[in-house]
Amino acid sequence: MKLSIPQHLLSNPLVTFGSGIPQYSAILPDHIGPAISYLLDHAQGAVDHAVAAQTPATWLALAEPLEDATESLGRAWGAVSHLNSVADSAELRAAYGEMLPKVTAFMSSLGQNLALYEKFKSLSKSAEFANLSRAQKKVIENSLRDFRLGGAELTEADKPRFSAIQDEQAQLSKAFSDHVLDATDGFVHHITDPAALVGMPEDAIAAAADTAKQKQLSGWAFTLHFPSYYPVMQYSENRELRKLMYEAYITRASELAPTYGQGQMAWDNTQNMLDQLRLRSEEAKMLGFANYAALSLAPKMAQSVDEVDHFLSDIAQRARPFAEKDWQELVEFARTTLQLADGLKPWDIAFASERLKQARYAFSENELKQYFPLSKVLEGLFRVIQTLFGVTIESADLPIWHQDVQSFAIRNAQQKIVAYFYLDPYARPGKRGGAWMDDARGRRELPNGDIQVPVAYLVCNFPAPVKVDGQVRQPTIAHDDVITLFHESGHGLHHLLTQVGALGVSGINGVEWDAVELPSQFMENFCWEWEVLEKMTAHVETGKSLPRELFDKLLAAKNFQNGLGTLRQITFSLLDWRLHSTFDAQSAHGQAVLDLSRKIAEQCNVIPQPEISRWPNTFSHIFAGGYAAGYYSYKWAEVLSADVYSAFEDAAKLTGSVLDPQTGARYRQEILEVGGSRPAAESFKAFRGREPQIDALLRHGGLA
Repeated sequence: MKLSIPQHLLSNPLVTFGSGIPQYSAILPDHIGPAISYLLDHAQGAVDHAVAAQTPATWLALAEPLEDATESLGRAWGAVSHLNSVADSAELRAAYGEMLPKVTAFMSSLGQNLALYEKFKSLSKSAEFANLSRAQKKVIENSLRDFRLGGAELTEADKPRFSAIQDEQAQLSKAFSDHVLDATDGFVHHITDPAALVGMPEDAIAAAADTAKQKQLSGWAFTLHFPSYYPVMQYSENRELRKLMYEAYITRASELAPTYGQGQMAWDNTQNMLDQLRLRSEEAKMLGFANYAALSLAPKMAQSVDEVDHFLSDIAQRARPFAEKDWQELVEFARTTLQLADGLKPWDIAFASERLKQARYAFSENELKQYFPLSKVLEGLFRVIQTLFGVTIESADLPIWHQDVQSFAIRNAQQKIVAYFYLDPYARPGKRGGAWMDDARGRRELPNGDIQVPVAYLVCNFPAPVKVDGQVRQPTIAHDDVITLFHESGHGLHHLLTQVGALGVSGINGVEWDAVELPSQFMENFCWEWEVLEKMTAHVETGKSLPRELFDKLLAAKNFQNGLGTLRQITFSLLDWRLHSTFDAQSAHGQAVLDLSRKIAEQCNVIPQPEISRWPNTFSHIFAGGYAAGYYSYKWAEVLSADVYSAFEDAAKLTGSVLDPQTGARYRQEILEVGGSRPAAESFKAFRGREPQIDALLRHGGLA
């Protein structure tokens, strides 16, 4: 069904962009309600047409028109959701919040539509099915699974409650995210005495001065946004400042958080977490699963709840001796070298770790950072992509939502544009923290045979450019930030280089959740290769490349405290998994999530969890980011990605370079291009010729 846009919406940028790219800067909060209401009506009309008796159960009559209508809605709502994450305002938040229940209700009704489910079952059993492409068959198979998981087989009496659960979860997820953002934005620590800044890097001090000016303050201002917060924890010699910042950070969105004039409980996520867990448990049981973890595995690689728990526990057991050694060394270093008479406190850990790393490897993160101007890092990233995958990347002129946003086009070997992507690199107020890739538009073969090229968002929160002595200094990023950029670009490549024409399984669509991190973690490996770093570094003042001596120190320090880091990730993963597999949310008291986090930390981690720590209250991945009963997938996919990368290491033994175009072409063909059109296990085996093995991960992480 084609859009027939009414007169009053002809100037609405959320309706008129068609299959193109919206004019983000023209989207106003007042556009959201009318546009999404119209697109919801249009999508519902397509559903009604699909289930009509006269509509045949064929790909062109059923699947294609339905995809048209739901894509129009999905892309417009996706643009609104994107702006809500990167350009938050009170007006936008209100408009988004008003339409969220309606969009959620429609999507819930779609999954529960028994008549539509029966039409797709008819298509799957028809003679036409055998002649469809593999991707089209996978779309139909996934749709049938999603109908079952969406409640299509529930009784009519149960469907309203199931729909209400979806709506409540969407509202709670949004509230959780809003609370974290508000708590992060709401804190500012103002400093006027330069003596309080001893030990801080020059660029961090300049950024704090810039923040103070923006807030019409003298001196320096620090916030809980990570580029402002973490340099304090890592470098500041002012222990009281570290303590103040740590306590504000670790108590965000909890009952212990500072009030910021909002009232102590305004942004407390404690009850929100319990409410979400109760709803997820109820949803799972309505669908016939023992718990939400079991439900979550239906579209994943892992086969059982016990398999995931064993996987995480096994890695924890392997990593623990290394973590204990890491911790003992840090505690001893703090006592003897830093002379912390009262012992290593939580607000000392990052500072002590940085000092120990400097003492052991004779370099500092700040020294290293000066070799990574963002512009040079991007050149290096693009060089890796172009060499491995036979494409070229060039600047584009797409509509943007902020002056700092950049856009790019990707051309294939025949110089045809096959994809576009955005990069939104810098932290700023109103922008959600962290880094992510998202789908702005999927690749699709249109009914007329044309290809709709994919578009992706790559969003990071790096330090923004600052003025030093009146001159704008180009931003430099830490090596960890370089890894983050490569990670998100891996997600982007999975979405952008697909050759699948069926939207439901092109790019990242339809990929099992516990395999979706494979391409992102795969790309991280190149950040540790001399042939890559040598050409993607230039000292911010001298322009010289990273010295080999400093690279060797970086490489030697690669697995510094990786035992601790691994147990930290396993603690996160086990909390998520057990909250959704064994936790009784129905009878839980207010602090039960916190209590479980402490229990798991005591069993698994070697760093004591501080009494005031409320880190679950900002665990956005599982309470606002779609990773519920899925955080384990980072480690699961890390096994796959390390094994995949070992093929490039094998190639380097023969060719002298991990940037081997032949191996890159195989990876592109067997992993990236197929997207979700076949099971990830098949794609892995097609590339490696065997089942995954954990050896490469343990070797790369120094845990062998």
